[in-house]
Amino acid sequence: MTENTEKRSNRKVLRGVVVSDKMTKTRVISVDHVISHAVYSKTLRRNRKFYAHDEANESKAGDLVEIVSTRPLSALKRWRVSRIVEKASR
Repeated sequence: MTENTEKRSNRKVLRGVVVSDKMTKTRVISVDHVISHAVYSKTLRRNRKFYAHDEANESKAGDLVEIVSTRPLSALKRWRVSRIVEKASR
């Protein structure tokens, strides 16, 4: 059993905001990251959208969630919602 948990421990974990909850059991998560320009050293904000699987349909638009990488679940889904960090104020 310890071997199984060791293999799963190296999964990528990202934190982002739910942008869309229109699909059943699928959420679109926007993940922001900050980079520094190589020449000008200006701080740049970049974002990327990920499709994540949410089995219980718990997360809603605006929630801050944590996603982990998983096996391919569909043509676009490669991530799974692991937990809701913060609920959106509705």
